[in-house]
Amino acid sequence: MSTMLIKRGGVVRVYFPNSDLISSKRRPALVVQADNLATGLPQVLLALITSNLNRANHSSRVFIKLNTDEGRASGLRTDSIIMTDNIVTVLETEIDSVLGRLPDMQAVNDALRHSFELNEAVEDFENGKSN
Repeated sequence: MSTMLIKRGGVVRVYFPNSDLISSKRRPALVVQADNLATGLPQVLLALITSNLNRANHSSRVFIKLNTDEGRASGLRTDSIIMTDNIVTVLETEIDSVLGRLPDMQAVNDALRHSFELNEAVEDFENGKSN
């Protein structure tokens, strides 16, 4: 798959590795890396997307309701949860297809900040504190 099609906010279908790193499942995932990351490596950072709605209601997760503009644009087939606490790096060649796109990444950005404690780190940096 061409790098030109893989953009931040893209919903893609990929073999997403299970946490045992032995097995994987073909599923949707969200591209969360910056478009201009330019690492020189043919890989991409993805957040898992699940249709298991029991995984909702956590600050590191974003609910995508299919009957909304955002849900329709995503290309997902059912209400889903983006899990920013389940991130993986995969080779771009492992991406099967682009399903759609999230037009607004603000909720995902907030969830990523929570998952990686970026709010606290930015506030500490701005206040001159270090770890």
